Amino acid sequence: MRSLMLASLEGDGAAYRALLSDLGRHLRPYFARRLSAAHASHAEDLVQETLLAVHSRRMTYDRTRPFTAWLHAIAHHKFVDHVRRHAIRPTVQLDDDAPVFASDDSAHAADRRDVEAVLGTVPDRTADLIRQTRIEGASIAEAAARHGMTETAAKVSIHRGLKSLMARFAGGEK
Repeated sequence: MRSLMLASLEGDGAAYRALLSDLGRHLRPYFARRLSAAHASHAEDLVQETLLAVHSRRMTYDRTRPFTAWLHAIAHHKFVDHVRRHAIRPTVQLDDDAPVFASDDSAHAADRRDVEAVLGTVPDRTADLIRQTRIEGASIAEAAARHGMTETAAKVSIHRGLKSLMARFAGGEK
C-alpha cells in the first residue's frame, strides 16, 4: 500500500483508485473486529470516514515513515470518535426515586425571596410578566394573553422592566 500511496502523491490517479480500494478491504475487517455486534453496521461508515480522512490529509503523510502506521493512527482516531459519539450513557429517571429522597427547598427559599424583592421594585404587571416569561418559562404570547395585552406591549414592558433592574443593580438608579 505504501508504494500506491507514494505513486498517488505523485499524481497517479490509477494508483490512487487502487489504494482506496485496498484500504477499504483492509479497513472493513479492522473495524469489524473492534465493533460490538450491536454496532457492526457502523463498520462501513467508519471505513468511509477513514477514507475521507486519508484523502483530505494525504499531504501530511511523511514519505520516510511506514504508511500503515499513519493509516492505523487515522483509523484509530476515527474509531475512538465513533465510540465517544455512540457511548452508552445509562440514565435513571429520578422521578421514579422521588419518594426515597427528601426535598430540601431551604436553599431555594432564600433565592425566591431575593427574586421577589428585586421584582418588587418594578410595577406589578411588569414583575408578573418577567416572572412568567423568564422564570416560569411561559411564552410572551401566553403571558400577554393572561394580562389582556398585545405581545408587543408585553415585550416592551418586559424589556423596560429588565433594563430598569439592570440599571438599578449595576450601580445606577433609574
